[in-house]
Amino acid sequence: MTERLEPGDLAPAFTLVDQDERPVSLESLRGGPVILFFYPEAMTPGCTKEACDFRDSLAPLQAAGYTVLGISRDAPEKLRRFRERDGLDYDLLSDPDHAVHEAYGVWGDKLNYGKVVQGVIRSTFVLDAEGRVTQALYNIKATGHVARLRTLLGV
Repeated sequence: MTERLEPGDLAPAFTLVDQDERPVSLESLRGGPVILFFYPEAMTPGCTKEACDFRDSLAPLQAAGYTVLGISRDAPEKLRRFRERDGLDYDLLSDPDHAVHEAYGVWGDKLNYGKVVQGVIRSTFVLDAEGRVTQALYNIKATGHVARLRTLLGV
């Protein structure tokens, strides 16, 4: 596993394609705060719960200036279906080779049904307008996470 990010670190730059195969770069989002959440797989129960919680909290997060982006290894086509199926009104980014996952320290060993496997460590990052990490939340639970995040952010 790669090194974990800490508050104050400069967030690793990236350009990934969204659900519509349009490039989205972190650099283009400078000037406002960003929430990046990494999840294992679109359309699975836990990931659906987390994504829908972000959807349901999007208005207050956006009112506070945040851009929300979900990142997984799923192909754009699957992300598009996920977005449409669940009415997700923020972009989902595709990182099929998990290079961005590795840069953020969210790819590595984890327990899955009692076995150690390599995979996505569900995590969320809050970045400030200059691209610095203000919150680095690793190994989070899908349920209740967004409410906890909103409390941390005062939103």
